[in-house]
Amino acid sequence: MTFDMLFFVAPAAIGGISAGLAALISITDKIVNNYGDITIDINNGKKELVVKGGQPMLFGLAGEGIFVPSACGGRGSCGACKVKVKSDVGPVMPTEVPYLTKEELADDIRLSCQIKLKQDVDIEIPEELFNVQEFQATIERIRDVTHDIKEVYCKLPEGMEITFTSGQYGQFEVPPYDKVKEKTMRAYSMSSPPSDKNHLEFLIRLVPGGIVTSYVHQYLQEGQKVRLVGPFGDFFVRDTDAQMICVAGGSGMAPFKSIFQDMLDRGTFDDRDIWYFFGARTKKDVYYLDWLYKLDEEHERFHFVPALSEPQPEDNWDGPTGLITEVLDSYLKNTISQETPKEGYLCGSPGMLDACIKVMGDNDMETEKIYFDKFA
Repeated sequence: MTFDMLFFVAPAAIGGISAGLAALISITDKIVNNYGDITIDINNGKKELVVKGGQPMLFGLAGEGIFVPSACGGRGSCGACKVKVKSDVGPVMPTEVPYLTKEELADDIRLSCQIKLKQDVDIEIPEELFNVQEFQATIERIRDVTHDIKEVYCKLPEGMEITFTSGQYGQFEVPPYDKVKEKTMRAYSMSSPPSDKNHLEFLIRLVPGGIVTSYVHQYLQEGQKVRLVGPFGDFFVRDTDAQMICVAGGSGMAPFKSIFQDMLDRGTFDDRDIWYFFGARTKKDVYYLDWLYKLDEEHERFHFVPALSEPQPEDNWDGPTGLITEVLDSYLKNTISQETPKEGYLCGSPGMLDACIKVMGDNDMETEKIYFDKFA
């Protein structure tokens, strides 16, 4: 064989060997990673599912109608999809550690989106997840309530109803679009009351770069079908006589809109003092003012306190100014009764909630009686 022939034949041979190795690796991967059917035992035999192996537990469960909450759609960035794993599924992944406390780690709590189903597994989940439903809903109405928040009103399929507790949330899915190549789901508090069993309403604020919020604000149309899953969450009003100290900002209005309307529907709105603090930068960021001021005027025990941190001259604002935590602190010290027990109800960004919890604690509110819905 001449040098010229070797020059052409050698690369071809190497290419053939490489292609053969690639094919062998592919076949081996399919054989090695063909886990077959996997059995998931839930709550000591309460339910038993047979699912395809090799997929994340979160998706395997969802495929059989068991929806574990996941605010990030299974990407491991929210820490919501926790389950108790009673069998060996391998070590805790580094992606799980930031979302699990020492107590949860000791109690074998794991993130179901990070567990690949390779063998039969026993798990425990809250019983209420058995009642979570999936809906192909129709967008009945989209309304701008501020410059960056849309009220999205969804009609459930004919003959289907949802039962939930005011304060809970649902998961809202959007299809692929632009450079987004797959369906994406995010969690949003429901703003409609439980009495409206045929609809779900969400308040969705535009987050720069947010996959779902960008779609909702730029592409979502009335009449369009969307996939909804819910209800989830344990944010709800406790049945006590304590004063409700409620704080929200932005789309954190959603659960309180549901809660207040539900209390009105059930005739319990006037049974206790309710203080509702709503923080915003300028007047254009505050909404439902007519409704809330009317509640304040007509119900002696309801007190609405909106506050602006950066009021503009054109706002003609004569209400409280400053950060909502500053206004909250002032009212707790000088206006709200010190004698009556209090409960805190918060919904907003992690930073706002942490600051409000500190203010409430500094004003002798018990930490275990502060309930919150923290946005990821």
